[in-house]
Amino acid sequence: MNTQISTPVSAPLHNSRAAQMRQMYRRYGILVVLILLCVILTFANQYFLTWGNIADVLRQSSINGILAVGMTYVVLTGGIDLSVGSTLALAGMVSASVVTGAHPHGIALGLFAGLAVGAAVGAVNGIVVARLAVPSFVATLGMLSVARGLTFIYNDGMPIADLPNGLLTVGTGTLAGIPVPVIVFAAVVALFWFALRYTTYGRYVYAVGGNVRSAKTSGISTRKIIFSVYMLGGLLAGLAGIVLAARTTSALPQAGLSYELDAIAAVVIGGTSLSGGSGSLGGTVVGALLIGVINNGLNLLGVSSYYQQVVKGIIIVGAVLLDTSRKKS
Repeated sequence: MNTQISTPVSAPLHNSRAAQMRQMYRRYGILVVLILLCVILTFANQYFLTWGNIADVLRQSSINGILAVGMTYVVLTGGIDLSVGSTLALAGMVSASVVTGAHPHGIALGLFAGLAVGAAVGAVNGIVVARLAVPSFVATLGMLSVARGLTFIYNDGMPIADLPNGLLTVGTGTLAGIPVPVIVFAAVVALFWFALRYTTYGRYVYAVGGNVRSAKTSGISTRKIIFSVYMLGGLLAGLAGIVLAARTTSALPQAGLSYELDAIAAVVIGGTSLSGGSGSLGGTVVGALLIGVINNGLNLLGVSSYYQQVVKGIIIVGAVLLDTSRKKS
């Protein structure tokens, strides 16, 4: 009589499969959550899957996404930037004032002014953090208050309206049926993704976040890298401020309130570690889209804005817990 002897699965093979499953979860888990959420909202509200609503979600996500791209660079070095919301508002006000007012200038100069203001605020953050060794949380928290105060001082707390059509196109226009803010966001992601993945600078960013002492020992100018990521974060905050002002057809001094929380949430949900050295822009994009879908879904379902703040807070805490569990595993 023939007897079939079963061969038990070896422990190394089992461990390998478990490791592969964990890797798949880390890489694609947030994308699966986004897809499932879209499916649920499609059945919950008939307007969710319409092109008009999808375009609104993409427009809203683009502004947060632009902020989150810069935040990703900062977080990858082990830092944080709490001032991006205030920087956004200040840059939007300056850009709007250049193209309007008693002696209006061209759109190009207005765009340059907004970007320059954002980069300048980021540069100050970079100097304080990199040169003066002030913790990023403290430095950018102080800049949050300074930039917000300057925004209200700049035009006596009054909004700047009557923006020219050329600037409004940045926020409300379309190109081949695609909203211009989405195109701007896609261009920013493509440029900064390439820099992070395929350039020496990108490798240095990861190295500084992974172990700043080892990076310094290997000859990397860690101060310059840290300075640069805050300046880039400020530059992108300035760009987001211009897009937001154009989208709302006026520059508001109270614009960008709590936007830094959405940006941080998008970065952490996307898999970037708050301790630095690990993460990707692809995950950040998915995280920004998830935040946008949640905001849009809650609005469609008639959920009060007060409860939306509670949901956002829970999401941020949950993202930090996931980050902690990833580091432990």
